[in-house]
Amino acid sequence: MKNKSTKLFTKGTLILLIVVISQIIAGFAFAQKGTIRGAIFEESTGEPLFGVSVLVKETATGAVTDFDGKFEIQVDPGTYTLQISYISYATVELTEVEVTSGEVKVINDILMADEASDLETVTVSASAIRTTESALMSVKRNAANLMDGISASTFRQIGDGDAAAAVKRVTGVSIEGGKYIYVRGLGDRYTKTVLNGVDIPGLDPDRNSIQMDIFPTNVIDNIIVSKSFTADLPADFTGGVVDIETKDFPEEKTMRLSLSGGLNPSMHFNSNYLKYDGGKTDWLGFDDGTRAIPTDGRTDIPQYGDAVGNPNGPRGLEYQEILRSFNKNLGGYRTNSLMDMGLSFSLGNQIARTKATWGYNFALTYKNETEFYQDAEFNLYAKPRESSDIELEALEKQKGDYGVNNVLLGGLAGIALKTDNSKYKLNIMHLQNGESKAGEFDFVNTNLGANFEAKQYNLEYSQRALTSVLLGGTHYFNARDWEVNWKLAPTRSTIDDPDVRFTRFRVPNNTVSTEVGLPARIWRSLEEYSVAGKVDVAKQLSLFQRESKLKVGTNYVFKYRDFNIQSFQFATGDSEFTGDPNEIMLEENLFSADNRNGVRYNADFIPINPNEYQSIATNVGGYASLEAKPSDKLKAIVGLRVEKFNQYYTGTNQTGTINFDLVTMLDDIDFFPTVNFIYNLKENQNLRVSASRTIARPSFKELSYAEILDPITGRTFIGGLYPETTNGGSEVLWDGNLVSTRINNFDVRWEAFQDRGQMFSVSAFYKTFDKPIEMVQFLSDPGAFQPRNVGNGSVAGLEFEFRKSLKFIAPSLENFNWNTNVTITQSQIKMSESEYRSRTLTAREGQEIKDTRDMAGQAPYIINTGFGYQDYNTGWEAGLFYNVQGPTLNYVGFGNRTDTYTVPFHSLNLNVNKSFGADERIQAGFGVQNILNDKKELVFSSYQAQDQIFTRLAPGTKMTFRVAFSF
Repeated sequence: MKNKSTKLFTKGTLILLIVVISQIIAGFAFAQKGTIRGAIFEESTGEPLFGVSVLVKETATGAVTDFDGKFEIQVDPGTYTLQISYISYATVELTEVEVTSGEVKVINDILMADEASDLETVTVSASAIRTTESALMSVKRNAANLMDGISASTFRQIGDGDAAAAVKRVTGVSIEGGKYIYVRGLGDRYTKTVLNGVDIPGLDPDRNSIQMDIFPTNVIDNIIVSKSFTADLPADFTGGVVDIETKDFPEEKTMRLSLSGGLNPSMHFNSNYLKYDGGKTDWLGFDDGTRAIPTDGRTDIPQYGDAVGNPNGPRGLEYQEILRSFNKNLGGYRTNSLMDMGLSFSLGNQIARTKATWGYNFALTYKNETEFYQDAEFNLYAKPRESSDIELEALEKQKGDYGVNNVLLGGLAGIALKTDNSKYKLNIMHLQNGESKAGEFDFVNTNLGANFEAKQYNLEYSQRALTSVLLGGTHYFNARDWEVNWKLAPTRSTIDDPDVRFTRFRVPNNTVSTEVGLPARIWRSLEEYSVAGKVDVAKQLSLFQRESKLKVGTNYVFKYRDFNIQSFQFATGDSEFTGDPNEIMLEENLFSADNRNGVRYNADFIPINPNEYQSIATNVGGYASLEAKPSDKLKAIVGLRVEKFNQYYTGTNQTGTINFDLVTMLDDIDFFPTVNFIYNLKENQNLRVSASRTIARPSFKELSYAEILDPITGRTFIGGLYPETTNGGSEVLWDGNLVSTRINNFDVRWEAFQDRGQMFSVSAFYKTFDKPIEMVQFLSDPGAFQPRNVGNGSVAGLEFEFRKSLKFIAPSLENFNWNTNVTITQSQIKMSESEYRSRTLTAREGQEIKDTRDMAGQAPYIINTGFGYQDYNTGWEAGLFYNVQGPTLNYVGFGNRTDTYTVPFHSLNLNVNKSFGADERIQAGFGVQNILNDKKELVFSSYQAQDQIFTRLAPGTKMTFRVAFSF
């Protein structure tokens, strides 16, 4: 069956390649001519205009725009004037259109205004039309919801290499870790990323956000950020939905090669860098089997008790064979680190035929990045027993160095077909990511009466893969009166953490014991399949004697996850060591018939494995939405979405007393109403009012019994199904019943739009959260954290943003602009009874405990501001951007475990780009990240006590460079 599937896939790939190649070859028939391509939009709405006549006056030949507002005309080389006309719109004459043999002249963002009695033909020089955000700004001004975005035309100007770099320029958006997007300061739980309008998992299926740096900008048509809800959007977001739309039909034939690099003086070419030797394919982002589990994942392997009595018996010999098959390397070594490097290649084109237009895109991305954190800290602190003691006391302190090498390999291929009334697209994407870590730490323990110092060694590798296919179509009937969109997207996502290794020696005697922690080896695997499908239908109507639109649609999402952890501990018996971790697995120390008290393994997952589970989620949704204009100045969008969500779980608890077999964990049917009003105060000013209901659901991992350890930080994630009690079980701290969070959203916004993309807006928003999910510290296990529903909460905020040219200061500053977005919020959670009681019992003398606190994950303020420079004539573009987020509650304290907060990280970054050549076919870029050399810190915070470090990392200052060639 597998061979048959492979042959079918190979055959299909060959047919696809033959079709594309034949179209490319046929395209050369037009090489003696030149091509004019353009897109025409309605000035007031930004919508594409269908059926516009485009005439070449000198030849009397022309074309008519399709349903995307696009046209193409083949002409001989020369200079022409285009006459663009459409009923009820002012005619546009476009002069000085220069066409070169075999080349494509692209004219984007041609805007047509409604015809007025005193309006004559508008004449514009083609050289005066710049690839600006005009159409997108019109769409934003007339959108049904609060939205922002960035389009392909801006990508070409500013030279950003990937989506993560580009989307940072959207107001109200920040990038976490250079990869993941946050909107309005709300974290991953409340921000969602979709690709081409379809929900797909990223490289980390537990995140709502797709990794943004995997998409080169030259395959992206636009990135749209929706900040308020409408019924056609998925309901599981609050901060924003980010939609990455890939190109169907490139404007011109492109072939692009980009090289990039990064140099961090504190991390690169550092002779103290820590690493370990992995497999031969680590540089491609996956392990070659070097780290494979010796047992092949079996659960019937012999244990030490099966072997110690008869080492030479069948079970004893099998035990010894497995023991000797473990990789003997448990510690890294110091060596020189390399700088970051990246490579991307893409090509695309569209080929017009009499009855259809073909388009294709292909992109490859490779990144190899190195990080080295010196004097990294991971600590645990708690309140002392005596209420008179104010200062926090240390439970665990860990400080040391660790190196990280991260490899990303990605490929994206797409083909599209457009006829007079339909458009079809097929996209295939595969991502491969591998990350290796090696660390050495000094560890001090003062918890639970165990006082010791130790030396800790960590080796880790994680590989992730994502394969996604998108098939979609758009169909128009009766011109554009009816529009039908459909999409189908199957996805497979995997995560494998093969042979995570942990070793700790007590110093100064270099002993190993249960008190300091036995050496451990961990294999984690996750496999997830999902299928998402949706159909949307739109009908143009006439209500109140004005244009209106009715939209209805349905969607279905199916997800299946298989998760498993198999971990081993190694008792060392009476073996003696010098402190070198690579001594432990030497032959002379291993269990044998002659060394029965030697090093031996114990399989923690036998006979009970709470870290093995299977989960299924299904979501069936439908909606209806009506967009109408009761008056010339008022637009109303009213909609209702309904979603039926089910989540099932198969697994067991830590003691084996509870066994679930496809048990329903969530069975929700929710209605999500939404109302948006837009009042047009002036031609360029809007007042928006909106109200909606959305939801945030627990992930597969959160709704499980799993215990997932991060060996480097020593912190453990505990699934939300696991209950916690105290006082001998008489007091319930958490009942294990994790449910979804319902959110009510209210927004008011005034916005004013000006030319050259300038705008001002002031917003106020208010959100209520019913049973929000937050990460809470597990009282009985220091360093363990669990997702729990906490008391109801609310967030109120003000948002102010503007984009302004500095021309108002002096005409010479026309090319300079100032962008700023400021958000100020006040969040509040009403504590649950158990949380309030725990805080009261551990209060310090003089401390007043209120029944409310800050909401986890919500920053009290966010500031994004920056100055930019753009000169289209010289090809220079530069920007200096500053971002800071106020102290944010990270982990909720419980009992004597106090709250942890992020420390404001002052991020100041510089970007400079330059385009060279008449066709700007060469682009170069230079950047500096973290100019202020700030550190990333999280701290324990308690009443009148000095803050203590929870996590401290020094990312250093990084210089980046990039050069791109277009052929």
